[in-house]
Parts: sequence; C-alpha cells; structure tokens
Amino acid sequence: MNWIDQALQRLAQEPAVCVTVNATRGSVPRGPGTSMVVFARGECGTIGGGHLEYQAIAHARLLLSGQTQELAMQHVLGPNLGQCCGGSVALAFSRVDATDAAGLRARLGPARTPLALFGGGHVGKALVNVLAPLPFAVRWIDSRDEIFPTDVPPQVVCEHSSPVHMAVDTLAPGSRVLIMSFSHAEDLDVVIACLKRLRERHDLPFVGLIGSKTKWATFRHRLDARGFSETEIARITCPIGVPGIAGKEPEVIAVAVAAQLLQMAA
Repeated sequence: MNWIDQALQRLAQEPAVCVTVNATRGSVPRGPGTSMVVFARGECGTIGGGHLEYQAIAHARLLLSGQTQELAMQHVLGPNLGQCCGGSVALAFSRVDATDAAGLRARLGPARTPLALFGGGHVGKALVNVLAPLPFAVRWIDSRDEIFPTDVPPQVVCEHSSPVHMAVDTLAPGSRVLIMSFSHAEDLDVVIACLKRLRERHDLPFVGLIGSKTKWATFRHRLDARGFSETEIARITCPIGVPGIAGKEPEVIAVAVAAQLLQMAA
C-alpha cells in the first residue's frame, strides 16, 4: 500500500490536514504540488523532511486542534531552520475528512507516464514491484495468461495478448516500452512491431530490450535483413539499465532499468 492509500484509509476514520508546497524559490527539498497528510498522531507522505517538515507538522496539528486558523506559511530555508538549502517555501494547509477522499486522491496522485512491459518472467515481476511507487501507469503484457500474479499494484493492468506483438499497435502515445518476454522470437516480434509503429507515428520515446551485447548483435543482423535502416535500429536500447550496475539478479536489473526510465523524465 502506498502512502496515498494509507492516508485515505486513515481519513475514513479520522480528520487530517493536507500540507502542500504551494510555491518555491531557489534551492528547496521538494517542488510545488508536493503534499503530505498530517493526522493527530502520525503522518503520511513528506514535503522534504528536516525542520521545515517538523514545523509544518506542528502547525497542521494546531489546525486540527482548533488552536490556529492560519492556512498559509512562508519559510526561508536558512540557518534559523537548520537547513542550508537557501531557498524559500510557501506552504498551504487544508483540513480534510472522509468526504474529501475522492478529491484528495485525484489531487495527490502523480501524473503517470504510460509504460508497456512485455514479459511476465522474473525480471518483469521484479520491475512491477520497483515501479509500484513511481509515476508510471504500467500495461503488463504476456502471451501466457496464467503468468500474472493476483496481487498487482493498482496502477498495473495485466493483459493477455497472443500473439504478443499485436498489443504494440494499441499502446498509448508516449509509452515507454520494455521488452523481456520468455522467448527471443517473441522479443524480436515485439521489437519489429515497435519499429514499424515508429516509422508511422514516431510516438514511442523509449524502446528497451533486455539482453546481452551478443543477443543485440544477433537482433541487429536480423533487423537489417528485415529492411530496417541503421537509424531505425538505433532507436532500440539494448542492453537496458543505467551503466555500471553489474548484478544479474532480477531485483538489481529492475532497479537499474527504473533508474534509466527516471533519467528520461528528468
């Protein structure tokens, strides 16, 4: 369960105060729109930690207890707060209860980048877990219907597609694509489908293929034989993951790939 789900679950039983970074200037821990939910005991989320967050939590609890009505605060992150960022943060405070749950979910939920994950194997499963708290809407696709676990995160949609590459044509524009099926033949079919779509629509900003340099050399030869140009083939990233991480464990690969995807969004 992510922090938003935790907050909404608690909100059904007790009121809270939502603290939001309304505006920033200079160097600050978190940007505008960042929020946390403060309860009489405990809180969910973070606006960046440190003394800024400590004071925000204290003020939110004064609001909850009726000891103040002030709904906005301005903080300069200098020596007086013990934070050397040097910028300033404007905070907004709003009381919330169970009646605000639907609006709060929409407000707190991050904008999610569409991501198509082809392959339900060990690395695919590890990736789904790593991506769960990150801002991606995952479409998880495999030709084996029985491969998916029952407890997937809410932002993951499982899809059986046979043949698997037929799903490429219906991907959302702007989708990031990760290809790691159980079969090299299926991988190649998905790569070809992605390259054909890129010829027509140019709307898949990242297509990554799991595999070694040897696998990619074989794929390059086969793609060249299918009539794809060097420029087209170069749009496929293989191997995937940030450089310098040598581990082959599924969880290690998943972290390296997630970091690569986040670099693209930066």
